[in-house]
Amino acid sequence: MPLPRRPSSVPALIAALILPVALVAALLTTCSSGTADSTAASGTPASAEEPARLSIPSIGVDSALLRLAKNGDGTVEVPPPEKGMTAGWYTGGAAPGEPGAAVVIGHDDTREGRAVFHDLEKLDEGEVIDVRRGDGKLLRFSVTGKETADKSAFPARKVYGPTEERALRLVTCAGGPDADGHPVKNLIVYATLKP
Repeated sequence: MPLPRRPSSVPALIAALILPVALVAALLTTCSSGTADSTAASGTPASAEEPARLSIPSIGVDSALLRLAKNGDGTVEVPPPEKGMTAGWYTGGAAPGEPGAAVVIGHDDTREGRAVFHDLEKLDEGEVIDVRRGDGKLLRFSVTGKETADKSAFPARKVYGPTEERALRLVTCAGGPDADGHPVKNLIVYATLKP
């Protein structure tokens, strides 16, 4: 009599590896105009070490930072549409200046027009991004690169994944709209803390 077939654990293993990546990809690739259950707080940091402001002199950005967490569906909150000129720091990642990837999210445009990260694509390697913490300490980052990615191929590991660098990632929407009017791509700017 043949032995009963043991269920393969390969599909379960694949699901266990892919599901977290898919969820992380969904976190920032939703570029919506905000939702009613978005609970983004004010630009006041919860502690002195948290980021309070973001400044990118070369493109005229000077923004308080909202604190962003996850929505109930697992996606990352985005700044509400009425705060289109305000960026937000994702509190589920590293704090800027600490080892790891700190992620700041901002709209490119809203229904009202241009938003805080409208000119993000103009940044070039070596340009400066300043983050001021709640205690007043200034952290200066240098742009190391940028990429545009289809939302279906969002580089989640590169954006959110572990790194020993003191990294900063700026994320916004890009590209033309899909059938529902949402941009089909994300623009990501990569930067590292200057010594």
